[in-house]
Amino acid sequence: MSAAPAYTVVVPTIGRPCLAECLRALAAAQGHPPHEVIVVDDRPATDPDTGLPLEAAGQLLDRVRALHTGGKGPAAARNAGWRTVRTPWTVFLDDDVQVLPDWSRRLADDLRTAGEYAGGIQGRLRVPLPLDRRPTDWERTTKGLENAAWATADMAYRTAALTQVGGFDERFPRAFREDADLALRMERAGWTLHRGTRLTRHPVRPSQWWASLPAQRGNADDALMSRLHGRDWWARAKAPRGRLPGHVAVTGAALASAVCALTGRRRTAAVCAALWTLGTAEFALARIRPGPRTAREIAGMLGTSVLIPPLAVRHWLRGAVRHRGAVPLGGAA
Repeated sequence: MSAAPAYTVVVPTIGRPCLAECLRALAAAQGHPPHEVIVVDDRPATDPDTGLPLEAAGQLLDRVRALHTGGKGPAAARNAGWRTVRTPWTVFLDDDVQVLPDWSRRLADDLRTAGEYAGGIQGRLRVPLPLDRRPTDWERTTKGLENAAWATADMAYRTAALTQVGGFDERFPRAFREDADLALRMERAGWTLHRGTRLTRHPVRPSQWWASLPAQRGNADDALMSRLHGRDWWARAKAPRGRLPGHVAVTGAALASAVCALTGRRRTAAVCAALWTLGTAEFALARIRPGPRTAREIAGMLGTSVLIPPLAVRHWLRGAVRHRGAVPLGGAA
């Protein structure tokens, strides 16, 4: 059997406590250790310098190297990491995942059997959920990562392929859609992407009841994706379409109701208000039904279901305006 290619692990972080568990799990994986582990500290320069728990890497500590990017975002952090890699493969891990004990052995198999034109090999994510109750809306959202295509929570890329396409597009400021954009550019450049056999655990991060509200900023990234890759990018990137069309309709009904009320068209205003109420109620129920249905969860879903549609539309419009002249990284589509 031929030897598995060497690889380097790149872990972008903003200093979350979960980084220690990530490094500890990576050190415990047996079979084919990384040539190097690059931890990219992307905390803003104004944050207190509390250091990172690099000692959690244990037996891999002498292979750990830290870089600092000063809060430029995950795409920039990953770029800073892979551009210093000296191995044929670069494996991106998020700081909130935990590889399983046989991960490096399975990764070796993935890399060894990769075809000549294989540009990327995705790990298989497993999101553990509570066994004693139904999952919350936030937990179900995280569970969706198990079916996400080309998620950089655990994604191996051929370093030469990253060089060819220019890496991650830093116009994506969040950990959202930058992975889909890279995958589409890889495929356009002639590389193929595959799912591997290795497994990685992705615990659900703690969150507040309003966590779904700031998540609506991702609609601006969807607008950028449409500009860069066309309106059919959802299907090609294997991404769920989401509820933006419905949010537009609900928000439009609310605005129309207000305008009609101000102009004295009371009957039309009442009809539009009824449509807004029905749309909002349907959205809230769709989020409440599969959940634990506790008083706290129901209250949170009702409140955020009122606010999410206008926030989603607002962020999408801002993204569409901001990126109206954007072209794909490396040239036109």
